[in-house]
Amino acid sequence: MRVHYLGATRTTTGSMYLVEVNGSRLLLECGLFQGHREESTERNRNFPFDPSKVDAVILSHAHIDHCGNLPNLVRNGFRGNIYSTFATRDLAAVMLADSAAIQRSDAEFVSKRRAREGKPPVEPLYSAEDAEQAVRQFVGLNYHRPLPVANGVTVTFVDAGHILGSAQVVLDVVEDGRKFRWLFSGDIGRPNQEILRDPETVEDVDFLQVESTYGGRDHEDARDARDELCRFIGDAVRRGGKVIIPAFSVGRTQQLVYVLNQLSDTDCLPRVPIYVDSPLSVNVTEVFRLHPECFDEETIRFLREQRNPFGMENLTYIREAAHSRKLNDLKEPVVIISASGMAEAGRIRHHLSNNIGDSRNLILFVGYCADHTLGAQILSGKSPVNIHGRPHRVVAQVASIDAFSGHADRTELAAYVKSITGRIRKITVIHGEEEQSMAFAELLREQRPGAEVIVPVPGQVVEFGMESEHPSK
Repeated sequence: MRVHYLGATRTTTGSMYLVEVNGSRLLLECGLFQGHREESTERNRNFPFDPSKVDAVILSHAHIDHCGNLPNLVRNGFRGNIYSTFATRDLAAVMLADSAAIQRSDAEFVSKRRAREGKPPVEPLYSAEDAEQAVRQFVGLNYHRPLPVANGVTVTFVDAGHILGSAQVVLDVVEDGRKFRWLFSGDIGRPNQEILRDPETVEDVDFLQVESTYGGRDHEDARDARDELCRFIGDAVRRGGKVIIPAFSVGRTQQLVYVLNQLSDTDCLPRVPIYVDSPLSVNVTEVFRLHPECFDEETIRFLREQRNPFGMENLTYIREAAHSRKLNDLKEPVVIISASGMAEAGRIRHHLSNNIGDSRNLILFVGYCADHTLGAQILSGKSPVNIHGRPHRVVAQVASIDAFSGHADRTELAAYVKSITGRIRKITVIHGEEEQSMAFAELLREQRPGAEVIVPVPGQVVEFGMESEHPSK
């Protein structure tokens, strides 16, 4: 079995791995590469393989850097099944429709600029119709339900605890009469986080492909996160300011709403209006409500015995742009949660431009911001920053709480790998900036001295398979 490392390799974006086994070609993930516009356009538009020759896609979860280029794959001739959990399928339907709208908007923006330069217009990466067709090709599976997906290959999804429906991907392979088990971690969630169950343990693993987003560092103590949230919001409200929280539409927004819902029963959190201002976040929250089978016991108990985890009296969800603009006229303290989490697009940029220049306000980050994004610039202390092409001085208080991260940190990832049973012979470390991946690889070499540990470079091909003298159990 050969795996081509085509994305999220020594970086965290554009996840894509082509698996060749027994004459079949399986694509594991098909994410959008997100970075500088020209580089992103080139990489996303042109696949390093023929999409029509791919037999099936296996998807670990619905974040756009893992699923966002599926419509383009379909547009270019892919006609096979896309295997995922049911919750991932439902989330992807919402995410891909939103992404198609963004592709259209970006193409219109670039085309106007090119027209002024006497250049022809550009086409969007894919259309809403392409996104709809991609969703039609999804095949949903429950956790722990093995399904043959190619000659000699059976896939099983195991809960990864990262976002709703996220999965570790287990491939049980029979190749040349020998059996082995290959595990892709997907993105691994933190133990004991809100709403979702903890990542599950996989047994009898021969080969491992593991993420390393935070492979070289640890998060803050999750037990302090709620106290920090109360303190930051309380201080801003007491000085008459607004709290602006950039948050990912999938996972982080719902987690924050649930935590604020719980804290509303305590004295630590001021009772102020809370707005979730993102059409995508609103739609995603509706999908969360449809999949309580993914919730942990605490959330299920809260749902049964108290109330909707994602609704409270002082919470308003906003879809319409006109209602979003009215938030600019509010004078009293409020909390505004809006996408995107890295402040790269969406309504959050309007809220930042309107509020970042007031010292009473708070800009609170609660998730990962990749290098060079607007969020990373603000967190680094840069001022002024460019928003919508105009410089804005950063006068508002800037803070972050990384304990809400949906990604396991160095210690938690190490514990996850340690929990996996079996004689792991080879480990590939992916989905991390190079420094993080290399650091985690060194830790794994100490933890699993019998395993070959590789940090692939983009485009590298790695072979996996059992030697004849070492048959799998």
